[in-house]
Amino acid sequence: MNLKSLRNPDLYHGRMGRQYFEGWYFKLIDKKMENVFAFIPGVFFSPEPVYSHAFIQVVDGIERSYRYERFPESRFHAESDVFSLTIEDNRFGREGVSFNLKRPRVVITGDLSFKNHLDWPDNFLNPGSMGFYNYIPRMQCYAQVCAMDFDLEGSLNINSREIDFSGGKGYIEKNWGSAFPFSWIWIQSNHFQKARASLSVSLGHIPFLFTSFRGFLAGLYVEGTFYEFTSMNRSRVEVSQKGTDLTMRLFNRRYNLTLETETKSWDFILLNGPRGKQMIPLVHENLQGLVHLELKNNASGEIIFEDTGRCTGVEYGGRQMVVLDRLAEEQSEKKKEYQASPSPGI
Repeated sequence: MNLKSLRNPDLYHGRMGRQYFEGWYFKLIDKKMENVFAFIPGVFFSPEPVYSHAFIQVVDGIERSYRYERFPESRFHAESDVFSLTIEDNRFGREGVSFNLKRPRVVITGDLSFKNHLDWPDNFLNPGSMGFYNYIPRMQCYAQVCAMDFDLEGSLNINSREIDFSGGKGYIEKNWGSAFPFSWIWIQSNHFQKARASLSVSLGHIPFLFTSFRGFLAGLYVEGTFYEFTSMNRSRVEVSQKGTDLTMRLFNRRYNLTLETETKSWDFILLNGPRGKQMIPLVHENLQGLVHLELKNNASGEIIFEDTGRCTGVEYGGRQMVVLDRLAEEQSEKKKEYQASPSPGI
């Protein structure tokens, strides 16, 4: 890792430690929202070399299908000065993607270009969406929103099906470190009807040194204005859950943002993520959700923006689902005990 990658978190940082991963997440949606794909290229290094490899994950949010394609780690290459990486004959970067993926169960060819990027604002002291946390060494997991929104041009042939992505929209983020957090929640959409808007929210419980902390990043663009709610700018967050859906309230000094997701449990797909010495099934992701959003001014009570985002990504991971399921079981048991108890006398 060098100063250039610290200042520009989009870039490949290079292996840091015996166990290390780095992966980029490209969410690409066609103009009619009939095709919703996530492509995840990356590399994983394990203290047991047999588990080290490069990978390309292919997630079809409409068909709810998933492929995890492994490559020798030597087939991964990243440029040192620009956001551009290749895995075998497949290229991924800020300016576009080029596929020549030919595997027994997935064949993807074609090129897409990315234009009119909308980026998370940063500066020298606070590079990228994680800000000064990028300068803190040996955190378990780092995150970066590489592009909140951009326009697509071109087409891909996916398993003999030609898909025109021209006029569609994309989003890019990345993670790197030794493993994914203990638990996390992620919400993302850049498909709103009333304005050009883009939302990205991540909340995680992260171990650090001899303790752990809950950190969160939430950014919302509405017609060129950026609203930021993060641990770094002393915002607050409240979260409640019902089934697979969330209500999240975020507050800073000037604004408050309320989000409500709407998902179907059967639309979630189980993806691999880094845990221990391997990449294992760890990530529950839905690419067909909705997010109902309301942004208000604290002082006046004015509703600045209210809309519903479609093709919303909603993701849970780590121990999050286990903990929530256990709480639901306990509440159900208490309800049964209450219903079975004798009625008090009058």
